Amino acid sequence: MRLLNKRPVNFTAGLIACVLTACSQTATENSTQFDTKTEKPNIVIFYVDDLGYADLSSYGAIGVKTPNVDRLAENGVRFTDGHSSAATCTPSRYSLLTGEYAFRKKAQVLKGDAALLIDPAQPTLPSMLKKAGYTSAVVGKWHLGLGDGTKPIDWNSEIKPGPLEIGFDYSFLLPATGDRVPAVYMENHKVINLSANDPLYVDYTKKIGDRPTGYENPELRRQVADDQHNKTIINGISRIGWMQGGKSAEWKDEDFYTVFTDKANQFIEHNKNNPFFLFFSFHDIHVPRLPHERFIGKSEMGLRGDAIVQMDYITGQVINKLEQAGILDNTLVIFTSDNGPVLNDGYEDQAVELLGQHQPGGVYRGGKYSAYEAGTRVPTIVHYPNRVKPAVSNALMSQVDIYASVANLLGIELAENEAIDSQNHIAAWLDGSVSGREELIEEAFTLSLRQGDWKYISPSTNKDGWIRDKGIESGLINVPQLYDLSKDPSERHNIAALHPQRVKQMQQRIEQLVAKTQR
Repeated sequence: MRLLNKRPVNFTAGLIACVLTACSQTATENSTQFDTKTEKPNIVIFYVDDLGYADLSSYGAIGVKTPNVDRLAENGVRFTDGHSSAATCTPSRYSLLTGEYAFRKKAQVLKGDAALLIDPAQPTLPSMLKKAGYTSAVVGKWHLGLGDGTKPIDWNSEIKPGPLEIGFDYSFLLPATGDRVPAVYMENHKVINLSANDPLYVDYTKKIGDRPTGYENPELRRQVADDQHNKTIINGISRIGWMQGGKSAEWKDEDFYTVFTDKANQFIEHNKNNPFFLFFSFHDIHVPRLPHERFIGKSEMGLRGDAIVQMDYITGQVINKLEQAGILDNTLVIFTSDNGPVLNDGYEDQAVELLGQHQPGGVYRGGKYSAYEAGTRVPTIVHYPNRVKPAVSNALMSQVDIYASVANLLGIELAENEAIDSQNHIAAWLDGSVSGREELIEEAFTLSLRQGDWKYISPSTNKDGWIRDKGIESGLINVPQLYDLSKDPSERHNIAALHPQRVKQMQQRIEQLVAKTQR
C-alpha cells in the first residue's frame, strides 16, 4: 500500500493559520475546516465488532499482528481515549448513525427478526450526507432491525423499511449478526439466492421445520454452544433462533472475508468519481469465529486471533482499492470498534487471549457488556492523507460525535432535533494536538460519566448486586463507583466515599443529560 507511506501533509491555509495563532478550540470547532465546494472527501468507516482496545499491534497486542491497520495508525491520528457510545453492538450502531444516545430509544441487542430500530423519519448520517451529494452504502453486519414491526417479516418478498429507507443508497447485509438466524445475505430489499421451492421462515419463540438443532443433535456442531446459541445448525454452527427452508440462500461463514470485501470494493469502483460514504460493518471478530482457512494459525491466540488477522487483511484490501482508484488521499477513513472485547460469547472456540501476555482491553478493566472502561474504550484511528498528519492523541472522543463533526466539515447545519447528543469535534478528529470532549456518557447495564480523568458509574437497581455477562466482570452495581483514571486506569479503587460532592454532582449531570431533548 504505497500511498500509506509517510508524506508531507497538505494543510489548508485556514487550518495552518488556526494552529499558528493557537486559536481556541471553541472557535475552531464551531467553523468548517476546509473549503469543500470543490473537494468533498470520501468517507469510509471501518466498524469492527468486539475488537478490544489492545487487540491491534499499534495498541500493544501480543500474539497477533495487524500490519494493514497499523499503517493507518502510523500515518493518521491514533486515539488513546476513543469510545463507542455503548458496551454492546446494537446501541453503538444506533448512536453512530443517528448522533443520539441509544438509551433514548431504549435500544438493546436485537433479535434477528426485530423491527427497524431507526425511524425512517429520523435524520441519519447517510441521509445528512445525501444533502451534500454523497452516495452511501452499508456492507456487512446490520443488527438494527428490518420492517416496520406491524407484522412478521416475510423473508421471501421485499423487506422494508431497512437501510435504504434511512438514507443508504445500497446495502449488502447480514440481516442481524452471524450467531442469529436467518443465516442468509440480504441485498437492498431482498434475500439473495432464495428458491421459490424452498421458502425461508424464521421464528424466535418455537422450533419450526426439521433442520437439526444444537440441543437435539450436538454431534453435528463444530463448536460447543450455550443454551441461547443452541438452536438451528447452519454450516455446522448452532445459532440463536430457528430457521426453516432457505437452503439455497445460506451463507458460509468462512466466505465472509471475500463476499463483503468484494461488495465494498465494487461500490468504491462504481462511485470513485463522486463523493461517497461507505459504512463497512465487519462481522469479525464477533462469534461464531470462523475465519477462512488461509488465516487459521496465523496468530498465537486461537480462532479469535485468527479472526483479527482476517479483519486486518480485509481492511488492507479495501484500502488497496481506494489507492488503486486514486482516491485514498481524499478519503476520510475512520477505523474503530462497536464495543470492547469478549472471550467466550456463547461458543467454546478455544480463544486464548492471555497467551503471550496479551490482554485484549490493555490496562483497562472489563470488556463487552461492561460499565468499566474496556467496555467502550476501543481502538480509534483517523486516516486522511490530504488533511491529517501522523499523531497520537489523548483527546476524549466519542463515536456519537462523528455525525456533527462530519456535518461541520461539509458545512451542513443541523436542526435542533437532529443528532441531539452529537458534538462537533472535527478539529480534534483531524489534529492530534487538539483536545476533544470535556465529558461523555458510557452506556452499559447502567450509565457512566467521564469528566476528564474522573469516571463515575451510576448504581443500578439490579437485584443481583453483581452482573457477570459471558464471563466478563461488569461490576458492582448497587453502589456508586468513582475512579480517578489518572491514578487508577484499571478502576480497582472505588473512591466514591471520599468524594461525596463529586458523586452527587456527576449523578445530577447524568440526569440532566438523560433529560435532554434537543441540541
